[in-house]
Amino acid sequence: MTERVLKGLGVSAGIRTGKAFVYAPVRLTDVEKKKTQDTDTEVERLRKAKTACEAELQVLIEKAQRTLGEEKAVILKGQISFLQDPTFYPPMEKLIVGVQLTAESAIHQVVTQVAALFESMKNEYMRERAADVRDVGNRMFAQLCERKGTQLSDIGEPVILVADDLTPSDTVQLDKNLVLGFVTRIGGKTSHTAILANSLGIAAILGLGDGVDQIQHGDELLIDGSTGNCILNPLVSTKESYHALMQRDEAEKAELQAYVDRDAVTKDGFRVELAANIGTVEESVSLLSQGAEAVGLYRTEFLFMGQSQMPDEETQYKAYRQVAEAMKGRPVIIRTLDIGGDKELPYLDLPKEMNPFLGYRAIRLCLDRKELLITQLRAILRAGVHGDVKIMFPMISGMEEWRQAKEIYEQVREQLSTEGISYADSVELGIMIEIPSAALLASRFAKEVDFFSIGTNDLVQYTVAVDRMNEKVAYLYDYFHPAVIRLIKTVIDASGDVGKWTGMCGSMAGDPLAAPLLLGLGLHEWSMAASSLSKVKKVITDLNRSDCEALTERILEMDTAAEVREALLAFKP
Repeated sequence: MTERVLKGLGVSAGIRTGKAFVYAPVRLTDVEKKKTQDTDTEVERLRKAKTACEAELQVLIEKAQRTLGEEKAVILKGQISFLQDPTFYPPMEKLIVGVQLTAESAIHQVVTQVAALFESMKNEYMRERAADVRDVGNRMFAQLCERKGTQLSDIGEPVILVADDLTPSDTVQLDKNLVLGFVTRIGGKTSHTAILANSLGIAAILGLGDGVDQIQHGDELLIDGSTGNCILNPLVSTKESYHALMQRDEAEKAELQAYVDRDAVTKDGFRVELAANIGTVEESVSLLSQGAEAVGLYRTEFLFMGQSQMPDEETQYKAYRQVAEAMKGRPVIIRTLDIGGDKELPYLDLPKEMNPFLGYRAIRLCLDRKELLITQLRAILRAGVHGDVKIMFPMISGMEEWRQAKEIYEQVREQLSTEGISYADSVELGIMIEIPSAALLASRFAKEVDFFSIGTNDLVQYTVAVDRMNEKVAYLYDYFHPAVIRLIKTVIDASGDVGKWTGMCGSMAGDPLAAPLLLGLGLHEWSMAASSLSKVKKVITDLNRSDCEALTERILEMDTAAEVREALLAFKP
């Protein structure tokens, strides 16, 4: 057998080898359009299929709540909401009664139409909701016919799962002891499959396309989730080379383990706080064991996404409280709802925009629809009783927005006090610095806010006018751009001048190469993916801040990102 390298999108890191298990469940595809004279029987069949689907999904939801947490379970709750949506199930019955279609044909027609509607949307997140629609349709269809094909329950040994797609309800059923990783024909970084894969810690490659057709049940696969390489029938030499990589990775992990419980202190005694970015409640559970000293960014939008309606105050309160309690008194910075741009909530009915990243989003949306912010602030303040909670407002561009947000915060405190509800009376309020105007006004903001957190991902694209998702200009997107570095310095200096602190929650904070520069600039708090904590901590503890300051002085005189990068690569303290 000839070795072949198939290329996909790596969405969950890890190198795994094993036999391919080609997952071929019953799917609602190519159903012939058939008619019936017995419409009463077909309606009854359809209703039974709907009821059975709701029961199956409820079981899966309960499993997801136990194994993945509430915020992943809402993905499946969203699927139940489709069954209850007046534009989804009722039209199926109408097709049976009015057009005399069979139950199978009615399901197929409605699911095809609704999925096509989602796929026509410009927003990637909304397009990928088409998979949820098909998942519900497939589940209903399976209730109507004799089940055939391979099922997840057929897996009896460790395998690499291969499928056209893995639906959210499929992924929730995966047994980590038997599924070493998976490969799919379709899927993207924002798909539910990718989100769940990362939560489960399963190596995954999505979007392999027609390459999936080359894989047969039982073939040997080697997948590298960090590069997106899927190697079919790897040669002995290939396995040996990857084995060496795996050993090196394991050795590096073992070495980094020694840094988990160490403080992030330079050789000359400068201490920084290393925190983690999270998007879900369950991610907070293991942070302390991974060496995180705080949650530097809790992206609350994930609690809102995948639901058919806005989570109420109680739902939010429970989620924020769980994170606060998991951190056992350590700081938790909760960012208020950052929706808009590439993140949509169908139930908010946001307007279509020519340039959504510069439009109606984040704090702009919440100040316009104040009920969103009021409900969230009430939940956060109530959760603050159970830990050290801080609040951060995103996408602040000017003093007016900050002051309006602060005024609403004060109103919420007064409400809770009047109602006799317990809440955290002393909560630090900060803003994200991700717009150049906010960075340039940092000295003014510093007099009023308690802290800054620099979001380099957006700050870079707004500063250098580059859409980082546009491959034609992505080469210009670089947080080592001298203009970006100068803005970062402006913010850190402004907070330091009045005895306050600045953190960073963008990807730059988790880049070990950037560590000497950030130390030299005097960054106080660094927040990153939990997997980067030990790597960055190792670099920090090997450095002298005085050496970093000297390096930074030289870097501030440089003209290009290439010069900055070269200086950092050559830096030997």
